[in-house]
Amino acid sequence: MLGFRDPMADAIGLLRPRTVIGPTLRAVGEWALRFDPFLHVRIGGLVRGTCWLVLEGHEPVFLREGDTFMLGNPPPYVLASTLDASPRPAAPVLAGADHGTVWIGPESEDDLYLCVGHIAFDDRNAALLTDLLPPLVIVRAADPHGHRLGQLIDHLATEVGIAAAGGPLVQNHLAQILLVHMLRAHAGQTDRPTGWLGALNEDGIGAALRAVHADVAHSWNLKELAEISHMSRSAFAQAFRSHVGVPPLEYLIQWRMSLARDALTRDTMSISELARATGYRSESAFSTAFRRVVGSSPRSFRDEARALAATRSDQAG
Repeated sequence: MLGFRDPMADAIGLLRPRTVIGPTLRAVGEWALRFDPFLHVRIGGLVRGTCWLVLEGHEPVFLREGDTFMLGNPPPYVLASTLDASPRPAAPVLAGADHGTVWIGPESEDDLYLCVGHIAFDDRNAALLTDLLPPLVIVRAADPHGHRLGQLIDHLATEVGIAAAGGPLVQNHLAQILLVHMLRAHAGQTDRPTGWLGALNEDGIGAALRAVHADVAHSWNLKELAEISHMSRSAFAQAFRSHVGVPPLEYLIQWRMSLARDALTRDTMSISELARATGYRSESAFSTAFRRVVGSSPRSFRDEARALAATRSDQAG
């Protein structure tokens, strides 16, 4: 069986997150740093002080101590002490970090203490999450999730600043915990469809999602899922599409194909085994569904993944 039980844990696990934390930023006086666009997610928060976050195409946002932010596939952005400060490229400044910290101004004092982490995902399935996120999510210190997020940022910043045994492992886990809490906060503060993320907060729809993820090989139909949700078929179909953004059985197909992409990339089972594991009675039925969603046959997809893995191995060697 390829599925688990919790859709958020399933999705994040399938994304195979890779985290890069820090360096932390300590600054005093007037300063501004311009960051280039990047893929996937960046999460940060203010341990102390205030600053402006200016995302290209959006209104400037003033951040205070304890606030956290999440950027999803963002365009260029600027962090600055004031809106009048002239930004300089962030990359060379961050490259000059000393023991996990970058100082702007005298090292004996600072007005700002900022911790930021970058979380990258497996490119083949990254859209599972990044398609659900706006470019910017802000969680204020006073928000229901704010205190917990502030504590996590504080802990993460401390780990970056010390050379303790197991530090990278702790940082990686803290960043992923921070990601989960930011996703929960985002799902709770928006009224637009947020895919599986927002649907988990709905008792009936959430129960259906958990059932699908617990047994992805089962031949699910609309009647069964509606019964799990304690709703009529029409009400369930309408509610599911409203919260998730796609019809229930289309979501099932999309999730099965996400699992299939991952398995083919890792080359962990034959195509016929994968067809059965994802709920298809024949390899041809699975291949037809895979081609419709992914745009290539399972065999071609696997061959391309093998070739890419071989190229990377040669380059590493």
